[in-house]
Amino acid sequence: MFIAMNRFRIAPGREAEFIEIWRKRESHLDEVPGFRSFNLLQGPTTDAFTLFASHSVWESAAAFEAWTRSEAFRKAHAGAGSSRDIYLGPPQFEGFEAVL
Repeated sequence: MFIAMNRFRIAPGREAEFIEIWRKRESHLDEVPGFRSFNLLQGPTTDAFTLFASHSVWESAAAFEAWTRSEAFRKAHAGAGSSRDIYLGPPQFEGFEAVL
């Protein structure tokens, strides 16, 4: 099992807008072999930002990497440049292999 996460720092007061972007987004993940599940997680809020993380579970790192090179990936990220002002920097990727 492989877990892929992206951490997002979102401008204070823009949390609902960020959630709505993800709610309306067509991820195309169900089209991809090896995809298991997805969650959008909301973390702590500071004076500077609110932390969110996208969390997807894959059969393997190879399945995740294949998705990043797929047409489904390109379609899912086609509108990623809109609403940039709510993001406080680029997302931070973290990948995890299950060991137990």
